Amino acid sequence: MQTREDCLAADRQDPLAPFKQQFDLPPGIIYLDGNSLGVLPRSAQDRALDVIKHEWGAGLIRSWNTAGWFDLPARLGNKLGSLLGAQEGELVITDTTSLNIFKALAAALRIQQQRAPSRRVILSERDNFPTDLYMIQGMIDLLQQGYEMRLIDDDLPLEQALDETVAVLLLSHVNYRSGEMYDMNGVTTLAHEHGVLTIWDLAHAAGAVPVNLTEADADFAVGCTYKYLNGGPGSPAFIWVSPRLSNDFRQPLSGWWGHNRPFDMAVAYEPAEGARRYLCGTQPIISMSLIECGLDIALDAGMAEVRRKSLALGDLFIDLVQHRCASHPLALVTPRNHATRGSHVSFRHPNGFEVMQALIKRGVIGDYREPEVLRFGLTPLYLGYADVWDAVDALKDILDTRSWDRPEFKERTAVT
Repeated sequence: MQTREDCLAADRQDPLAPFKQQFDLPPGIIYLDGNSLGVLPRSAQDRALDVIKHEWGAGLIRSWNTAGWFDLPARLGNKLGSLLGAQEGELVITDTTSLNIFKALAAALRIQQQRAPSRRVILSERDNFPTDLYMIQGMIDLLQQGYEMRLIDDDLPLEQALDETVAVLLLSHVNYRSGEMYDMNGVTTLAHEHGVLTIWDLAHAAGAVPVNLTEADADFAVGCTYKYLNGGPGSPAFIWVSPRLSNDFRQPLSGWWGHNRPFDMAVAYEPAEGARRYLCGTQPIISMSLIECGLDIALDAGMAEVRRKSLALGDLFIDLVQHRCASHPLALVTPRNHATRGSHVSFRHPNGFEVMQALIKRGVIGDYREPEVLRFGLTPLYLGYADVWDAVDALKDILDTRSWDRPEFKERTAVT
């Protein structure tokens, strides 16, 4: 695609183009931040009204039964599970990614204590999303049993870091900053060869890249629903456990919603059968109900077509930036290789924060991550090829004119 007309022609032939009409995008906005917060599905407004006015307003407490509230984490979990290669009854939508990491990590360490009690290393990546590392640190501090965190990086590759001291490997399938993607099947196989259990953080993978947890023989997986799945700000996350390990899963947050018979009001905790044991407390029904709107769109689109377009959008974005903005200090940090690339593209610039603020002011919304990284989410369900062309147009103009170099664009806000 050498011209904007080429991009418009590609949009006209794009089988996913009609899906954009299912989202409520503000006029004049090119939204390149679906890797951080997805767009509002139009159906979510009616669904919210239905839940609030009818299920809550009219049904009141009866709706736990009559509106299916009690079964919602598992029912939606089955829908999401079909996108991630999980079988029915293996995945639930609940809590936050951070809490689900804590649950999975605690369960994995307990299993390893029984299998190989001398293993005391929790392995992750130095460039992993910070909450993953913080949860590891908190778990080590809580247990006080001699565990340590080991981090892979350029000086310590994964193959070298895996040994008989490692209990658990916690990795993000797609890196939040660079967009680099691991080979889940290959890494899981390698970990298992060393007797290590795996936890996959799918926050930047679910709804963005094809995932098959069953085929990969993964052990645990967690992730969020508010990015590429368009579930809404802070919408509940999910947790999956391999059926090989489900009976060995011990809930460290043994709340009543994970009890086998919560309304027996028993004194002693008895875990539920199957994935319901991964739940903790009472579920946030309004926010959880809206997740279904985004899930249904993703299921209708199909991951194969989403992935095809995602890669094409990424190729176009990278090529346009590198050719049209070649005179500026932009460094690509995202792999060009399709096999190792997720669905967002990142460039470093010495004034990355200011450049991103200038772009947002122009209606091209991406986000910024330290150090110096501009992130651009490429979400095929509501982004077209002409959108990419126009976004790079705006970026080029901002760089050429140095319009980013203004006091207003240097002011830091709480969220970048």
